[in-house]
Amino acid sequence: MPSLKHIPAGVWALGFVSLLMDISSEMIHSLLPVFLVTTLGTSVFVVGLMEGAAEATALIVKVFSGVLSDYWGKRKPLAVFGYALGALSKPLFALAGGYGAVLAARLLDRIGKGIRGAPRDALVADITPAALRGAAFGLRQALDTAGALVGPLLAMGLMLLWANDFRAVFWVATVPAFLCVALLVLGVREPERSAGAPRVNPISRANLARLGARYWWVVGIGAVFTLARFSEAFLVLRVQQGGLALAWTPAVLIGMNAIYASYAYPFGKLADRMAHSTLLTWGLLLLIAADALLAWRDQGVWVWAGIALWGLHMAMTQGLLATMVADTAPADLRGTAYGFFNLLSGLAMLIASALAGFLWDRFGAPFTFLAGLAFCLVALGLLRKRP
Repeated sequence: MPSLKHIPAGVWALGFVSLLMDISSEMIHSLLPVFLVTTLGTSVFVVGLMEGAAEATALIVKVFSGVLSDYWGKRKPLAVFGYALGALSKPLFALAGGYGAVLAARLLDRIGKGIRGAPRDALVADITPAALRGAAFGLRQALDTAGALVGPLLAMGLMLLWANDFRAVFWVATVPAFLCVALLVLGVREPERSAGAPRVNPISRANLARLGARYWWVVGIGAVFTLARFSEAFLVLRVQQGGLALAWTPAVLIGMNAIYASYAYPFGKLADRMAHSTLLTWGLLLLIAADALLAWRDQGVWVWAGIALWGLHMAMTQGLLATMVADTAPADLRGTAYGFFNLLSGLAMLIASALAGFLWDRFGAPFTFLAGLAFCLVALGLLRKRP
């Protein structure tokens, strides 16, 4: 039976690249809203506009980088460029004297994220045998999520150690960012493109037609999944509503990400041995249970059980969806396939989070989670209509 030692070294390297960049990014992003409001005197409205602009920029760039990687026939240079932009943005946060400089840094960071996402995922698929793809994507996702767990913990520890010195923490965050670029340059080798292979337009009508019904079904499933799984910020708000002290609110995401990181690889490995639609169904059932618990309670063991099930659902489905994109798209169009998948999933996340906020304000928190449950039922219906 395949094990961790069978995963290609390049996948391990890409996983640790993701881990290092996530440590860096989360050290900054977990503190950035408070830094903007308390240190730079920015309004919460402006903070919201900045975040929206940054995420919209990343969404637009994702498609173009995936298409370019297919046209060029190379993934690694674009991934290096994207991670390098992310690393170069980190010192700008520490140097920022106003929200304009922070906005520039956020846009640069998100452009880098948009550039690297699709080529990196396509590169994982390119260097991994088909029989190990679920395990490979699960491993990369586990390491990525471990970074999202370690980053806020480091940020909290350093803020306590250095008496809330935001800029000192931001400077420390630059170190893992530049290490991640060095690891990508030195630790990942890209498969050679076939000699004499012609360059074609990946988004020509003929090539888009090659992304057949099975691929677009996966894209649709991914988008509806994302509508059902709005921003994790609402998990934090739900527990805070139940009376959790502000100082302990990071524990929500830390706990959720700990479960996510722990189970992403085992579930990825399982995806190589069982029907993907079956595993997706189980993931949806976990999310339905999580939504039901979070709609029912905002404190006590039940709300924490809902958060744990949310993390388990993420571990079961996120690497699996990436595997399904690789399995349903032609090898020479994988970058384009991941670009469209990420774009539509990202747009669904923006819509889902806006809808969740509206329902929360208008009808109360339980309606937000009940709406997520309803979208899960829609996704279950789509799973039964597999082409």
